[in-house]
Amino acid sequence: MKSILFPLPVSVIAFILLWLLTFIALPIVGWTLGDVALRQGITVGVVMQCTAVLAVLQASWGWRRTAQVFLLVTLMAFLAEWLGSTTGFPFGKYHYTSLLQPQLAGVPLLIPLAWMMMLPPAWGIAHTILNHPAKQAAWQGTILSAFAFTAWDLFLDPQMTAWGFWVWEIPGAYFGIPLINFAGWLLVSAVITAVVRPSNLPRFPLILIYTITWLLQSIGLGIFWSQPLPALVGFLTMGFFVVVAIRSWRSAEGISTQRMAIEP
Repeated sequence: MKSILFPLPVSVIAFILLWLLTFIALPIVGWTLGDVALRQGITVGVVMQCTAVLAVLQASWGWRRTAQVFLLVTLMAFLAEWLGSTTGFPFGKYHYTSLLQPQLAGVPLLIPLAWMMMLPPAWGIAHTILNHPAKQAAWQGTILSAFAFTAWDLFLDPQMTAWGFWVWEIPGAYFGIPLINFAGWLLVSAVITAVVRPSNLPRFPLILIYTITWLLQSIGLGIFWSQPLPALVGFLTMGFFVVVAIRSWRSAEGISTQRMAIEP
């Protein structure tokens, strides 16, 4: 793992550290400065994580491909959120409140950035678990990425709903969240992944971001935001993908080391 982390540009490591420090500081910001400052801190945190992901991708892909993926993901995510909040498809009937600003057509502009900050880490997780280049653009990678991404929403939706960022017309079975919401997340993230067809991913830094998000959400939701049950469910579900991906990574590294030892 070290051989993959340390060749990263200093700017990439700096963005990851700044994002990490921003999210660690959120509880302190909320306690000392109040809800308005907390919302501003969340906005900064999402922007910082999205920037860290973009920096990771740019270091591997270059500016052109990274910009193309950014535009595709954020545009498709915005359209899905606009459709969902106006028609109820595919997430169920909900609407955004005025707390997250700025907004366009009733959708906070922060939301597409949140999709961008977690979809590539989910791609990295899925591609590592599959561990076969021929499968990276196949349907298996698309479906697995969608499940890895949707696992994050088991944390996110109860937290954001409790904070009043969006409201469900009819509360559902999962801590007030309709189950159809998760089907919508699976559908939209799978469609976006199928359109983007990600390949040649910088897997280790993306897995690192996914793992840090898992830990921060588990601690934050379970301890600081007083939602221990959603925290436990998210911990187990996202944690499953983290553990399987790390085991697949270590297995692949072991095979690679053996081949190097055998080759003259």
